[in-house]
Amino acid sequence: MLTVAEAVARILADVARGPVERVPLTDALGRVLAAPAISPITIPAWDNSAMDGYAVRATDVERASAESPVSLPVLETIAAGGFPSRPLSSGSSMRIMTGAPLPEGADTVVRVEDTDGGTSTVTIRNARDARKNIRYRGEDIGEGTRVMEPGTAVHAAQLGVLASIGSADVDVYARPRVAIMTSGDELVDLDRFEEVRTGRKIVSSNSYTLEALVRAAGGIPVAMGTARDDPEDIRARLERATACDLIITSAGISVGEFDHLRRVLDAMGVDLKFWRVRMRPGAPLGFGLLRGKPWIGLPGNPVSTMVTFDLFVRPAIRKMLGHERLFRRPVPVVLEEPVTIGARLTHFLRATVRPGDDGRLLARLTGPQGSGILTSMARAEALLIIPEERSRVEAGDIVNAFLLTEETQLAAAFAT
Repeated sequence: MLTVAEAVARILADVARGPVERVPLTDALGRVLAAPAISPITIPAWDNSAMDGYAVRATDVERASAESPVSLPVLETIAAGGFPSRPLSSGSSMRIMTGAPLPEGADTVVRVEDTDGGTSTVTIRNARDARKNIRYRGEDIGEGTRVMEPGTAVHAAQLGVLASIGSADVDVYARPRVAIMTSGDELVDLDRFEEVRTGRKIVSSNSYTLEALVRAAGGIPVAMGTARDDPEDIRARLERATACDLIITSAGISVGEFDHLRRVLDAMGVDLKFWRVRMRPGAPLGFGLLRGKPWIGLPGNPVSTMVTFDLFVRPAIRKMLGHERLFRRPVPVVLEEPVTIGARLTHFLRATVRPGDDGRLLARLTGPQGSGILTSMARAEALLIIPEERSRVEAGDIVNAFLLTEETQLAAAFAT
């Protein structure tokens, strides 16, 4: 069996970035740039005021104080969006609003709070702003500057910069279409919940969690439905799935009498790369190329499905989207209770985390770690990583963990 790191590397070696598409800037949030963003303009286009106040010459106000204020005539008012009608002469001032162009000759903007707010004559009572409060031409972006490189993820700030340089449309990597197929005669969708209520079927929860996980990772989920434990039905759905960019199956990957998936894949000519991984939960994990499309076979137990998705599918989708950073960053946590593992496999255990008094994260298991206990995953904020060589970890020991949600980085009260 491969190690987790070996399996991840094997998958990513056969996963390529997606094609490039041009989208409106308003649709680019969360996408990854596929081409550099080059500014056709200089920003700011002119020296401008950083606050509401009065444009003056520093030599006229640098000795102003509450005890010895300076009074200057106000030549005009420059509003944001307006321009000064003349240069600023020595011994005078102009009212100016934030963002308005600085008049020629001015080298200072005195904030309005340090004045009497006059409109024809202004009295200045403080010299602290001498040669300050000016945003100079080109201090942010120069014409011809590469403001963003390919591989840049577009968040709110990046979107704002792109808008400021006139990028109404941008080249990004396409979102991959991810086929999702579950299997099992015992599984039904929610529209057949009455059969679940009577104890004859169970809900195909993996169908819903996988669609959500694909969407959260940035992909486009394409439901192939739940296949019966029938080779022909499985094959028909896989044939349709090959039209997508990535294929995910859940269940049918073990060695039971009704686990037909591997035989069907073999018959379809799959280029199988591996079948099992040295981990728990999720050891029965397969990967190969089906008609040239990457296929990742996840186990059927709900927790195993979600853990293996996070470790193997999520990085693959992120690579297809053009991201440079594919993996969760492991962080150290302090165990609040001892943990014992059985099999010599790398274990990924569901845990909650909280900050300790010293600022370190403290971790505790969510409870029983059975791979069918889906509620333990719903409670989990992190996956504890217990290496196979550590059969027991004591309370107070430090282990690495993958934080699963943004909630783990949030607090109930503001703190600095």
